[in-house]
Amino acid sequence: MRTLAKALALLLLLAGCSSPGRRDGGPVTLRFQSLAWQQESVAANKELVREWNATHPDVRVEYVQGSWDSVHDQLLTSFEGGEAPDVIHDASDDLADFAYGGYLADLTGLLPARLTSDIPRSSWRTATFGPGVYGVPYLQEPRVLIANTDRLRAARVRIPTPGHPWSWAEFRDVAKRLSGPGEYGVAWPLKEPVSATLNLSLSAGGQLFHRGADGKVTVRFTDGDAVVPRTVHDQVAVDHSAPASTLGSGGSDTLPGFFAGRYAMVPLGFSYRQQIVQQAPEGFRWTVLPAPAGADGLTQGVSPQTLSVSADCPHKKEAVAFIDYLLRPRNMVRLALGDWLLPTGARALKDPALHTAENGWATGTALAARLRPAPAQSVRGYPEWKDKVATPAYQAYYSGAIGLDGLRERLERDGNLVLARYQR
Repeated sequence: MRTLAKALALLLLLAGCSSPGRRDGGPVTLRFQSLAWQQESVAANKELVREWNATHPDVRVEYVQGSWDSVHDQLLTSFEGGEAPDVIHDASDDLADFAYGGYLADLTGLLPARLTSDIPRSSWRTATFGPGVYGVPYLQEPRVLIANTDRLRAARVRIPTPGHPWSWAEFRDVAKRLSGPGEYGVAWPLKEPVSATLNLSLSAGGQLFHRGADGKVTVRFTDGDAVVPRTVHDQVAVDHSAPASTLGSGGSDTLPGFFAGRYAMVPLGFSYRQQIVQQAPEGFRWTVLPAPAGADGLTQGVSPQTLSVSADCPHKKEAVAFIDYLLRPRNMVRLALGDWLLPTGARALKDPALHTAENGWATGTALAARLRPAPAQSVRGYPEWKDKVATPAYQAYYSGAIGLDGLRERLERDGNLVLARYQR
C-alpha cells in the first residue's frame, strides 16, 4: 500500500508539471497585475484579458488590480514571499532595484522580433539594466502646459507650437504677463517634485546623474540642471507669477483654481486631459501647449509604463506571448486611448485617433520623438535617493528655505552617500 501511494503521488506530480495545452495538465494560469485606474483604462485592460482568454484556452490569464500608490512596496513583499504576479505592470523608473535584485526575468531572447523592432531603441533603454531587458515599455507620458485659451488671447501672447515652442525665459515672461491681482500666470503642482524637475531639465541639458568609466553613478548638479528649478523658484519668489500654495499640491488639486481662472496655465502630465474633459465647467476653453524648450529643444525625460515577467514565473514564454498580444498595434492604441497617454510603438503612434486636434492629441504626439529615458532610469537606489534626499531638498528650495547652492550641496553630498551604498 505504501508503494502504491508513492506511485500515485508521483503520477499526480507529473500531471501537475505537464506542458501547456496538454489535457492531463489543464490550462496554464497566469496572474496579470494591472495598475490601470481610470475607468476607460481599466475597461480596456479587462476587455483585452477577456479576448485573450476567449482565444487561448490553454493559457488563462487572471486580472489582478494593483495600485500605483503602493506598487513598489507591494511588489517587494510579494517577491520576497514568492507570491509575485506572473505579468507585472509598473513604471520603468521602478525596475532597476528589482532587475538587479534578480526578481524580474531577463526577456532577452523571449521577445518576438515584431515587438522589438516596433518600439524604438530609446524606449528599450528605459527597461535595460546591464546586458538584460527586464520590461517592455509601452505607454509614455510627456509633460505639457494646459492653458486657459481666453487668458492667452486676452494677454496677446504668442501661442507656442511644437515647431516653435517657448524658451524657458519666454515662458517666465509670459507667466508674468498673464498675472494680475488675484490671478497667476502659472501654478506648479509639485507635491512630487523630483520626477517633474529632472525630466523637464533634459530640455536645458541637465542630466544630474553621471556614470563613470567604472560604471558607477554620481550626482553632479550642473548649470543645465539649475534652469528648471530656478525658473520655478523665481516665478514664485521673485515674479510672483506662481503661487507658493500649490507647491505641495498634486496635479488634480490645481484644477478647481484653473477652472475658476485663478491660474492661466498648469504644467501637467498628458493624461490629465481626461480629468479636464470630465470636470471643466461648460464653456471653459482650454488648450494643450508643449513644455518650454531649452538648449536641447523639446527633449524631456519619461519613465514609460512597462510590462515585466517575474523571475519565478514557471511559464515565461506564455507570459511573453500574452504581453505580445496586449501590445499588438491595434491593442496598444486601445490602451493608450484608455489611459490618455502615448504608445511607444511606431505603428500605434501613426493611428489617426492620436493625431486629432481635439483634446490636444496632436500636440502630444508631436512630442513623442523628443522623449528620452528619464535621468534616473538605471540608477540603483533611486527610490531611496528620491524619498530621503531629493524630495525634501527640492521642496526646501522651492519654498525659499534654502538657496540654489544649498540645493546643489544636498543633492550632491547627501545624494552620493545614498547611491554609494548601492554601488559597493
